[in-house]
Amino acid sequence: MRVGIHGKNFNKKGQEAISKIFSLLEEREVFCQVSPRFSEILIEQNWERSYENYQPGDSQNHPDFILSLGGDGTILEAITHFGPAQIPILGINLGRLGYLASTSIDNLEGAIHSMLSGKYEIDERALLHLETEGDIFNNLNFALNDFTIIKSDSSSMIAVKTYVDDQFLNTYWADGIIVATPTGSTGYSLSCGGPIVVPQSNNFIITPVAPHNLTIRPLVISLNSEIKFEIGGRSKTVLVSLDSRSTTIPKGSVIKIRKEKFSVKLVKINGSSNFETLRKKLSWGLDTRNWSDFDIASE
Repeated sequence: MRVGIHGKNFNKKGQEAISKIFSLLEEREVFCQVSPRFSEILIEQNWERSYENYQPGDSQNHPDFILSLGGDGTILEAITHFGPAQIPILGINLGRLGYLASTSIDNLEGAIHSMLSGKYEIDERALLHLETEGDIFNNLNFALNDFTIIKSDSSSMIAVKTYVDDQFLNTYWADGIIVATPTGSTGYSLSCGGPIVVPQSNNFIITPVAPHNLTIRPLVISLNSEIKFEIGGRSKTVLVSLDSRSTTIPKGSVIKIRKEKFSVKLVKINGSSNFETLRKKLSWGLDTRNWSDFDIASE
């Protein structure tokens, strides 16, 4: 079995966890492959263990699983390495919040054992696909969380004429606009007032960023719809992003968003639910009344 490993810079606690991961895989005679970027980090840290590099996009010699060591941003990077191959990804949380990288370092041994022995579930997540003139994201024109259009300077707002399935929806006068997947509903969209949508929902969320017209609110539409944007305003360029990747495009550009043909497969250990993750990460249920005895029927 081949297991690929991708990660970011790590502290002392992270170093101990990563060393343990390599030991667990070596004990089980698993062939380890490391992403080129993570390999550079290991070299900087004077890592002494042996490993080989995997090459992102290699359709012949790709790993059977990918271990993502970090936070959710690390998983977003790992997804771009093999894309359509849909290699299962297990996120080990060495970061902070960790909606997607939900396996803690305290459960390393159990999680890796479950992965290698097939005792896991696959949590399949939808991606969005970007279509525009020119190749602005090096053929990596898909995202798990969201696509955004944001003004590229601090001057006037931008105008984004928006269509859904070729029907005119609205012209958004705002600092920007977000199209989030169900997975991305707990990210940037949430901070701009968008709703939380469970991952299994078949929806896109269109969320304006600081809209000039206060009657404009986030909108939930079918994941099978196609969204088209025509970008206007006074600025010559706008900033567009797919998850953590961003670039500028000129005013007047036309962009289309639809559901990607392939999906992401996340390895889920111990049957943890999405609602459990929400309660934990958003600190729901900390009201002290939840821990006292009470009779609902009497209220």
